[in-house]
Amino acid sequence: MKKIAELWVFLNKKSIAPSLVTGSRRWLIRIMRGYRFLKETNQLDLISSVKNEITNVRFHGIDHNVSKFFFGAGISQAELITRQYLLMRFCSIGFNNALLHSLGSKDCPVVYPMPKLWQQVVAKNGFRVAKIRCSLMWVLYAGLFWCYGVLSILKYLCASLSKIIRPQAFTLGRYAYFVGLTAGNLPQPCRDGRSHDIFTWYVNWNGKTERLNALCHGVINTKECDVGGLPVMFNSHQLPLIVNLGGLARFISWAFVAILHSIFDLFFGRWWHAMLLAEFAKSAIVRFQPTDKLARDYMFNNSGWIYRPLWTYEAEKKGSRIVFYFYSTHCESFKRPNGYPIQAKSWQVVSWPLYLVWDKYQADFVRRAVNQAANIEIVGPVWFQSSSVEIPKLPVGSVAVFDVQPHRNSLYQTFGLDSYKEFYVPKTCNQFLLDIYSVVGECKRAMVHKRKRNTGLMLHPQYENLINFLMKADNVFPIEPDISAIRVIENCFAVISMPFTSTALLGRELGKPSIYYDPHGAVQKDDRAAHGIMVLSGKDELREWLLSLKAK
Repeated sequence: MKKIAELWVFLNKKSIAPSLVTGSRRWLIRIMRGYRFLKETNQLDLISSVKNEITNVRFHGIDHNVSKFFFGAGISQAELITRQYLLMRFCSIGFNNALLHSLGSKDCPVVYPMPKLWQQVVAKNGFRVAKIRCSLMWVLYAGLFWCYGVLSILKYLCASLSKIIRPQAFTLGRYAYFVGLTAGNLPQPCRDGRSHDIFTWYVNWNGKTERLNALCHGVINTKECDVGGLPVMFNSHQLPLIVNLGGLARFISWAFVAILHSIFDLFFGRWWHAMLLAEFAKSAIVRFQPTDKLARDYMFNNSGWIYRPLWTYEAEKKGSRIVFYFYSTHCESFKRPNGYPIQAKSWQVVSWPLYLVWDKYQADFVRRAVNQAANIEIVGPVWFQSSSVEIPKLPVGSVAVFDVQPHRNSLYQTFGLDSYKEFYVPKTCNQFLLDIYSVVGECKRAMVHKRKRNTGLMLHPQYENLINFLMKADNVFPIEPDISAIRVIENCFAVISMPFTSTALLGRELGKPSIYYDPHGAVQKDDRAAHGIMVLSGKDELREWLLSLKAK
C-alpha cells in the first residue's frame, strides 16, 4: 500500500511536455474548450451523431450525372463510391476539429470544405455554418484534387515509358499484393523460426490462392525475404505499369479526355469528376492492363475500412480477388445501460466483396453494421504484426496484461469520440493497471505488461509516469510493444485485457484463462463486443477469478 501511495504522488506531478497538436495555441485552446462544452452539457455523442447523418446523405446529383467513361466497372455503385471517398478524405479528425473549434469560440461559425448537403446536416444539428466560405473551400479543394489527379497521371506515364524504354526480363507471374502495411507487418522470425505476421498467416490460410510465385507489398526500404517458399518482396507499383504500346496509347487517349472533361464539369458544379480524377486514372490503368499482370489476391486490412477503391471493381471484373481482412476485433460501439447505440464510424457504407473475420461474433457485427447478405468467411485470429526481438524469460505462472494507451488531452479530444470512448482516459487506464498490479502482487504472481505500440510524445504524461513507476517493481515485466502478443500469451498462465482488445480472444484461442477487466464497472457484462469472454468489474471480482486459477 505504501508503494501505491507513493505512486499517486508521482502521477500528480505537473507535466511540462509540449502540446502535440500543430497550429496556433489559440486554435487548440478553442478545440479543447469545445470538447469541454460537449462534456459539460452531456453531448459528447453529438459529433458522432452528425457524422452518422452525413454518412447516410446521398448525392442524388451523381446518380443523374454519372459516366461509365469515368466509373467503368463501378458505374452501378458510383454514388456510393463517391460518398465513401468523401467520408474517408473529409469526415475525419479535421472535420471534428472544425466543429469543436466552432463550439469553443463565441462567434466563430464552422469553416470547413463541405458540399452543400453536408452543410445542411451540420446546421440542422445546431452549428452555425459559414456557407459561402465552406462552398468556396469545397470548390478549391476539388480543384486541388484535380491537380493531384493530373500529376498522378503524368507520373504514371513517365514510369511506364521508362519501363518500355528499359524493359526488364523479370516478371512477377502469379502474385498476391498486400495493401496498407508497415515494416512491422513483414516476416521477422525469432530464433525458433516463427513469425506472427500477415504474410505468414496468409501462407498458412487454407483459403489462399494457390500456385503463387510471390507475395508483394509497398513498404519501402525493406529487404526481400521468404515465407513458405514464396518470396516476400517490395513492389512500388500497387497497380502494374502498362508496358505495351497499344494499352498505353489507349490510356493516354483516355487521360487526355478525362482531364479536360473533369475540369469542364467542375465549372458546372459536377465536382465529383475533378475530385476523383486520380481514382478514375487508377481504374483506367487496370481496365487497359492485361489480366495476367494483375495480382490474384489484393489484401486490404481494417485500418482503412470505409473506401473500397474504384480500381478494385475493374480488378475484380478481370478475375482478381478483393479481400478485406480484420486483424483486430475492436470495432463495435460500447453497449449502454439502455441498449446499443447506432454503430459509429460509417460502417453502413462499406462494400467489400469478401470479409475475413475471427469468429461468429465478428461475422454478426459485419452483417449488422454492413449488410446482412455480406460475403463472410470465419478464419480465426489473423496475425498481423511481429518482431524478431526475443521475449525475456518470464516466471512460471505469470499473468499477461494488455491495455489501451491513453493519448494526451490535446490529441485525444480532437477525435470527437462518443461518451463511452471516454473510457480510454488515464482515470480508467491507470486504474486498470493499478488494480491488476495490486491483485497480482497479492496472489504472488508476476505481471507481464505489453503496450500495443510505441506512441512517443502522444502518450498521456500521467500514464507515462505510471509505466515508469511499474517498470521499477520486482514483479512487473514490461514487454517491448513490437513483440507479438501471441508470444507473450504463450509464455504466460492467464490473460487480462482491457475491453475490448483482441488479445483476450488470442488468449482464449491459445487455451489460456482470459478475461476483460473494467476497474469502474462502466462496461456492460453482456456486451456482445466481448465475443463471449467474461467481463470482470472491480478488484474483488478480479481477485476471486485469479485465486480460482491456482489449482489449474
